[in-house]
Formats: sequence, C-alpha cells, structure tokens
Amino acid sequence: MDTQDDREYFMMVGIGIDAVEIERFAHWAQLPQKSLERIFSPQEIVYCLDCPTKSAERFAARFAAREALFKALHSAYQSQKMPFLTLCRSVIIEKTPHGAPILSLTTSELPAPLIVHLSWTHTQNTATAIILLQNA
Repeated sequence: MDTQDDREYFMMVGIGIDAVEIERFAHWAQLPQKSLERIFSPQEIVYCLDCPTKSAERFAARFAAREALFKALHSAYQSQKMPFLTLCRSVIIEKTPHGAPILSLTTSELPAPLIVHLSWTHTQNTATAIILLQNA
C-alpha cells in the first residue's frame, strides 16, 4: 500500500507535449554538423543520419521531445526561464535495449533533480512527444 511519503516521492511537477511536421526536417540531413550540434547531441546526430530514409522522422521526434521538455520545465519552474537552445545542448536522447527512448539532462541549472519520462510516436506526417517530470 502506498504511504504518503511514496506519493510525494513520485509527485509530477511538470508536463509538456509537442507535435511537429516531419516534412519540416526533410532537409536536415544536409545541414552542417555545427548547425545540428546546436540542437542535438553528437550521438543523436549519428543515429539520425545512420538511416537516410528515416532521418527526417528521427530528427523530428527528437526535436518534438526537446520542445515538450521546454514546455514541461516552464510549467514546473515558471519563475526560471532557460533559453531553448541552452536546454537543447543539455539533452541526450538514447534508446533502451527494448527501443524505448530515455532522455537525460546534463544541466545543473535546475532548482531540483528531476526524473524525466519521455514517450513519442509518429505517423507518416507528424512526430509527437510528451514529457512528464517528477521530483527525484
């Protein structure tokens, strides 16, 4: 049975969602590495470019995740604003062995440690991501 302490530990502090048109990212595979590194980690760039037929959807999903995180952080910490590109450079998205996405934050600019939950999906045209933030 849950105790009051267990419920406080798993308290959600922020939520964000974003959807982007995949077509917007069709040309991103041709962008210079330096431009891509303003938003994505080097590991993510390699993964997105690894399969040319999927690069647009991969960039789109990762971009949507960053937008959703931006919204979630600003709902959780309304008085503290982090610029979008600063946040982007502190995000790394990897996959578990089962294919689920894991978002890691490398910034120390947040007021409290967080657990970040990411889920995403896409259709042929749209990539959508949702972020839930919990107190760590």
